[in-house]
Amino acid sequence: MKLKQSIAVFTAVFFGLLTLVALLFNVGGLSSIILGWVSFLAAIALILGVLNLLLVHLNRLFKEQNLYSAVLVLGILGVFAAAVLDGLTGSSSVNTVFSWVQAPLEAALASLLAVFLLLAGVQLLKRQRTGWAILFSVTAVVMLLGQALLTSRLLPAGLRQPVNQVVEFVQNVVVTAGLRGLLIGVALGTLLLSLRLLMGVERPYNK
Repeated sequence: MKLKQSIAVFTAVFFGLLTLVALLFNVGGLSSIILGWVSFLAAIALILGVLNLLLVHLNRLFKEQNLYSAVLVLGILGVFAAAVLDGLTGSSSVNTVFSWVQAPLEAALASLLAVFLLLAGVQLLKRQRTGWAILFSVTAVVMLLGQALLTSRLLPAGLRQPVNQVVEFVQNVVVTAGLRGLLIGVALGTLLLSLRLLMGVERPYNK
């Protein structure tokens, strides 16, 4: 192992173990100091990443006249100008930008995700008709139809309560169980990755 790689591995393992000990045994102020350093370095890395993204797309804009690069550059500069304006005048321009741009885009992507999930269920049933595939497709159809019927006026008043109960059951039981399973899997994966980092087996900082 090269000297530079050894120093990187030793630094990562040392500060990882130090943070773990500070959090487990509640060492006063030590974990807060280390987490403050990490937050500061993450902020610097985020700023450098945004600047690099801006420079790359400015290069594409002037050399290739890429329309998407122009939209991205204008978006970055617009949000930065709004943040500076908020700092100088105390207004809420950034919140306005997020409310009128970010929120509608997130809603549109969420709607497309629901349609893509339904199409994925149909393709899954074409390839393999297992019980899990049928359950996935039925759940997607029930959720989409239920939400669509509850928001429309086509559903009779007498059927609104049963449909609402079915939708709530799927959301509170089926979807919640799936989300908990995913969160448990994410937690276990994070734990195993942390152990590999502490033992020096995983070295993303050398790449």
